[in-house]
Amino acid sequence: MPLDRAALDRTVDELGARLIDLSRRIHRHPELSFQEQRASTWIAETVEGSSDVRVERGVGGLETAFRARSGASRGPRIAVLAEYDALPEIGHACGHNLIAGAAVGAFLALSRYAAELPGSIELVGTPAEEGGGGKIRLLEAGVFEGVDAAMMFHPFDRDVLAHPTLSTIRVQATFHGAPAHAAFAPWDGRSALTACLDTFRLVDGQRVHFRDGVRVYGIVTNGGQAPNIIVEDAACEFTVRAPTTAAVGPVADVVERCARAAALASNVEVVIHRETGYGEMLNNLTIAGRFGEALRALGRTPRETDPTVGAASTDMGDVSLALPAIHPWLAICDEGETLCHQRAFAACADSERGYGTMLVAAKALARTALDLLESPALVEAARSEYQARRAG
Repeated sequence: MPLDRAALDRTVDELGARLIDLSRRIHRHPELSFQEQRASTWIAETVEGSSDVRVERGVGGLETAFRARSGASRGPRIAVLAEYDALPEIGHACGHNLIAGAAVGAFLALSRYAAELPGSIELVGTPAEEGGGGKIRLLEAGVFEGVDAAMMFHPFDRDVLAHPTLSTIRVQATFHGAPAHAAFAPWDGRSALTACLDTFRLVDGQRVHFRDGVRVYGIVTNGGQAPNIIVEDAACEFTVRAPTTAAVGPVADVVERCARAAALASNVEVVIHRETGYGEMLNNLTIAGRFGEALRALGRTPRETDPTVGAASTDMGDVSLALPAIHPWLAICDEGETLCHQRAFAACADSERGYGTMLVAAKALARTALDLLESPALVEAARSEYQARRAG
């Protein structure tokens, strides 16, 4: 007999105070990428203190990653992903504390009925989403091998089931010139800083040619050491984003050409390093539709997508390019009130409304995972959609 979805909801409600306490502690003790010692420990302790499940720490060779499993050894394997790293200076302004709490809640709700599950549920702790690509490293380490579907939720200012994200590449340019006294003999120097700043001007001149959806922005990471010296060494870094992996490479080529042209103009040397970032999000609409049904049953009214909203990037995109996955967004504030990476959003991630949305997300994730566990046909439909879209 299928498991009653209302039973999952009640279990999340019973765990509510514990989940809120976990999420609040993570919020009030923000930790940067790959440094999430307390957060990963608190999550593991909450899981082990609320169930008979043991948490495997340090999976994939990442110290702050973890995995917990519950259910049958046969049948579908569904992973619910937790994020818990924070941003420099502004802490949990992306609401990862809520992502963690919702993932734990969904996992524990299903774990309580482990004996009745026709498959397994996995909680995977994924560090360093804000920088470092923890999920990519876990993919490379084989942590997701054999998983049939992966899911998580992200806080936002509205409910959206299948929002796109952008593929990214980082371009770093290091310039080396020749120092000289900036007053006595500036003509004897070759300014690395001039070339660095000219790179920004050249990139800005190319923006008129960028396709819709492309984003390029950068910072000077080394601007010199003293204003009375012609700068010998300077460096900058750009993040390049585009709607697809195929589209982002040519834009990175433009940035690289700008850096080389600037170096040529100032007669300095330049070394360029590219670092592949995150892939675009391939939202699995088969699974997202079930998540939407769960949300509507819980009193929410999600949109499938919203073209008025901009797009960012996440390493969940790389997961979605490897297996069927969803990354829905749920409101923790009024529409237009604030958005991710703003201080006001960090406050919303530690609010009554934020924690209420977290519990709704936990219930919807649990319901959706159970739909997949109970229906081989749904798993196959999600897999077929994934394969068709990847082939396209």
